[in-house]
Amino acid sequence: MCVPLVVAGVSQAQSLRPSTQLKSPPAVRADSGPRTVDFIVALVNSEPVTNSEVRLRMLRIEQQLTQQGTPLPPRDVLASQVLEQLVTERTQIQRASEMGIRVDEATLAQAEQSVAAQNKLSLEEFRRRIAAEGLDINRLRNDLRNQILLQRVREREVEARVRVTESDIDDFIREKQSSRDLSQLELNLAHVLVLVPEGASEARIQELQARAQSAADRARSGGDFAALAREFSDAPEGARGGEFGLRPADRLPGLFVDATRSLRVGEIAGPVRSPAGFHVLKLLEKRQAGLPDVVVSQTRSRHILLRTSPQLSAEAAAARLSQYREQILRGEASFPALAREHSQDGSAREGGELGWASPGQFVPEFEAAMNLLKAGEISQPVATRFGVHLIQVEERRQTALGQREQREIVRGLLREKKGEEALVSWTQDVRGRAYVEYRDAPIP
Repeated sequence: MCVPLVVAGVSQAQSLRPSTQLKSPPAVRADSGPRTVDFIVALVNSEPVTNSEVRLRMLRIEQQLTQQGTPLPPRDVLASQVLEQLVTERTQIQRASEMGIRVDEATLAQAEQSVAAQNKLSLEEFRRRIAAEGLDINRLRNDLRNQILLQRVREREVEARVRVTESDIDDFIREKQSSRDLSQLELNLAHVLVLVPEGASEARIQELQARAQSAADRARSGGDFAALAREFSDAPEGARGGEFGLRPADRLPGLFVDATRSLRVGEIAGPVRSPAGFHVLKLLEKRQAGLPDVVVSQTRSRHILLRTSPQLSAEAAAARLSQYREQILRGEASFPALAREHSQDGSAREGGELGWASPGQFVPEFEAAMNLLKAGEISQPVATRFGVHLIQVEERRQTALGQREQREIVRGLLREKKGEEALVSWTQDVRGRAYVEYRDAPIP
């Protein structure tokens, strides 16, 4: 079992600007013999980082990489990288302490229960598994506390640095739309081809051009393009309405891209001439990499939320929700009635209704479970950071996003990007102001 703790990125730790007070990190001695006593490998503002901490973090990372099927780096290299992670995290935890950020016992207990639930174990089973793997539960709880501190201090310090203006959104959209990189553009075209036989006379060519023009005129007048393709097109895809499907623009003929690139969705191009004949094209869909989809699949769902606490463990909440699910399936109760009576969420008064939601609106665990359901189906209990949920999907629809909704999605993309940049800058700043003294090299 791999305990799903958040671990700072190795690459981030390696890119930090060194303080003028720092000594160079010692190289890991791969040929050093084992030591029976733990020892200090670094001091961070006089606070020690020990070899056992390095080895424990390495164990977790190696477990994760093995489960993912990712090749393991040499152990001496990994040990040096892990040491830098721990040093960087220690500076941030110390910053959290300076700011008065604390993690109370109730929050820590809820985090431990959430980790157990993610591993599909009760809290007691989780603790027994930890002990069986030779891990110290108190050290693990301390690691959980530190991860919560890291999250809170990063949110507080980084959020203040992130600002997304309307001008930022305009610049982002303009840059993406003006990109000449065809690999960043995807088009879904429908096509009518009127073939021109090799050696055709001028009169025959004009006759075929008129045929293509007739198809284009009818399409521009609102005619069903799929029916027109079946009637007029000599291309193989004509039988299926002439649709190519969504493809990168660099995988389409340049003539087609040039003719449709400036069109709005639904508009018609042509007839345009190629060596094969006359083409009439309709733009069905257009996507620019990095921009939100114009049409998205939305889901209307409802849920019952039970928040975990020292009085209600995650496994107890899941058991209770499983009982509610059975009552609904047997017809003994309705989902809305149970939500109004038991859900610990603001949606309870509405029978758990969450309204129409676009992708990315819910936390990943909730959305992943919801996306697996068909309309009318009810999930098994789902654990998230908010508690444990029972989810029912009511219906789905394809909907076009308005300009305001698209801009809000872009705002979120930019906020995430700027947040990552601000986190790197803040991490370098905190790390650069710390006094770090490297001692003996870690022994993996």
